[in-house]
Amino acid sequence: MPTIDILTSFISYEELGEGDPIVFLHGNPTSSYLWRNIMPGIGPGRCLAPDLIGMGRSGKPDIGYHYGDHIAYLDAWFDALDLDDVVLVGHDWGGALAFDWASRHAERVRGIAFMETILRPMSWEDLPGGGKARYELLRGAGTGEAKVLDENFFIEQALRATTLKGLSDADWDVYRAPYPDRDSRRPLLEWPRAMPINGEPADVVARIESYDCWLSASPEVPKLLLTFDGPSETLLIGSEMISWCRDNVAGLEIRGCGPARHIAPEDQPEAITAEIKSWIDRKGLRTAQRKVASQA
Repeated sequence: MPTIDILTSFISYEELGEGDPIVFLHGNPTSSYLWRNIMPGIGPGRCLAPDLIGMGRSGKPDIGYHYGDHIAYLDAWFDALDLDDVVLVGHDWGGALAFDWASRHAERVRGIAFMETILRPMSWEDLPGGGKARYELLRGAGTGEAKVLDENFFIEQALRATTLKGLSDADWDVYRAPYPDRDSRRPLLEWPRAMPINGEPADVVARIESYDCWLSASPEVPKLLLTFDGPSETLLIGSEMISWCRDNVAGLEIRGCGPARHIAPEDQPEAITAEIKSWIDRKGLRTAQRKVASQA
């Protein structure tokens, strides 16, 4: 697994294939391992999947692990690898980071596929199931530290609850390995505290409002929303959010991928692979296809 020095640390990433870059971005609490059953079937193309800073096999520098920190490290990673004409694929916070990067680097983006991600600022009422109580606990001073740093909530509990098919012991161990102790889990704690709820945190809300403006005003960039069937309390994007996307995301296609919970790439890798590959080909997002189209 290659690594590259970035800012004060390093980013580890998976890479396979050659050609146009297709970048896969994970969220909390996963890593590039999330895409292991999807990347091989997407080509031809140069598929890359970084571990976000502090997560997976990437370094754990002494930073706050706020949303802006992830943006800074990811920006530097894209620049260090000189990635242009990118197709982005994002899940969970990886989708939000994909939207943010695309909105600021529109000239470098060919398309975005996304699933189970943060689409807009939310209110407490938007959170499915027992989400309000859970996020109040995770965002609370002391209670969040006890739950995430001491109990390792996201790895030992949330992963179990947010996959439909479950994980093998070997797969679970891969996700567990980066977080052996209390201090190593700090990146996991900051993600729920970054969730844009009732106007807070204000900096995250501002960034999401900015990329929402771009999503609604960029019909020239194809976008693919992958949806899943499951109880509303297990999914971020249910019927209401799907309707919001229809009304607010330009250049959008929507494709269903069957039963899944929030960590959908673990539940439906084959369906996700097929839909992304078909969309890339249908939209002519590969270099050879674009050359043919420009000559026609």
